[in-house]
Amino acid sequence: MSNLTKSKLISVFSELGTQLRNPDEQLSAIINDEKQYNAWFTPESVSRAVNAIGHMLSFQDLETWLDGYTINEHAAIKRVGLILAGNIPLVGFHDVLCVLVSGNYALIKASSQDARLIKHVLKMLVAIEPTFGDRYSIIERLEKFDAVIATGSNNTSRYFEFYFGKVPNIIRKNRSSVAVLAGNESTEQLFKLGHDIFDYFGLGCRNVSKLLVPKDYIFNFFFESIEAFQPIINHHKYNNNYDYNKSIYLVNSDKHFDNGFLMLKEDAKLTSPLAVLYFEYYDDLQAVENLLTTEADNIQCVVTHIPLRIKSQIVDFGGSQQPALWDYADGVDTMEFLCAL
Repeated sequence: MSNLTKSKLISVFSELGTQLRNPDEQLSAIINDEKQYNAWFTPESVSRAVNAIGHMLSFQDLETWLDGYTINEHAAIKRVGLILAGNIPLVGFHDVLCVLVSGNYALIKASSQDARLIKHVLKMLVAIEPTFGDRYSIIERLEKFDAVIATGSNNTSRYFEFYFGKVPNIIRKNRSSVAVLAGNESTEQLFKLGHDIFDYFGLGCRNVSKLLVPKDYIFNFFFESIEAFQPIINHHKYNNNYDYNKSIYLVNSDKHFDNGFLMLKEDAKLTSPLAVLYFEYYDDLQAVENLLTTEADNIQCVVTHIPLRIKSQIVDFGGSQQPALWDYADGVDTMEFLCAL
């Protein structure tokens, strides 16, 4: 079976984008019910994820993105195993999209945390273009595959490398995101940074878990600017994490700042516990660039308005959870990998 032409792919996926931006009754019901299966997937979080993918699939962006690749419409179809993460809603969608667009067959092992959403979005796709019904299957066990894209933790990545090392693969580990402040940010910029920290409760690899701030930075203005995110503390799971980490800091007499829904703690590590944001002071931007370059393999994106010379993806405040089609996880070009199989 030959693959769809580029122009057909663009029209199909841009139509899917339109439908995701304007959810019908069925999709709206799933958005509202998801919290019964995963308490982190609140209607607001799921709606945000669905909408972000809807915007990602704009006609113009699909055109720009696919312009960069040669897709052989008559190439042999490869069976690509996908092990999807489930930390935030539809987090594995981009991998599925890349496999389908590159003309390959997707063997999808969805996360138990996020299986319903991806199944429903694929049903929507098949309703637009029935050909895709023969291009994927949702599986429990991965077998008979030609390549693998697996997303997991640092622990599971070792297991993945052992099992999938003999076929072409992309294996992703834990990553974190960092924000670099100059100290002259406006209320609006810091409020937008609040989205980079709190959207999806901070569970994503694109969520900021570490701040780099100038020496002698005073956090009062930062706390005032993010005050609108205070209702996050009403979510019972987030609140449990906040209480747990707070009690540890108090028992150990660990110095920290606390505004009642987020704690700030000075720490060299990149990945902070939920409801905690680590920070580090810096003397000059050269030191910042050196640190970010050293940690590049552990960083997903850097949120800042400072023009830094680093290889990590830089996004503006509020932009970390709205990746474009070409913002590949871990900086590895999934489409290039798939087109070369």
